[in-house]
Amino acid sequence: MYFLGLGIVLLLMKYLEVDPVAAWAWWWVLSPFGLAVAWWAWADWSGYTKKKAVEKENARKQARIDKSREALGIKTRRR
Repeated sequence: MYFLGLGIVLLLMKYLEVDPVAAWAWWWVLSPFGLAVAWWAWADWSGYTKKKAVEKENARKQARIDKSREALGIKTRRR
């Protein structure tokens, strides 16, 4: 996501002719988009994206369980 943001900022700076980016070659300006594609391809291939989604879902599930236990007056276990 950082590569995408950087690419958009550099693209705007090149389009609006802001120094020093205005003097750069286009392939330098567009390279963060290629890096973003490479990152997303690697993240999907390696399972990183799925792992982060599962961790987020588990954290939400544990928060719901803790909230329910607290509402019932049962002490939650500390991790």
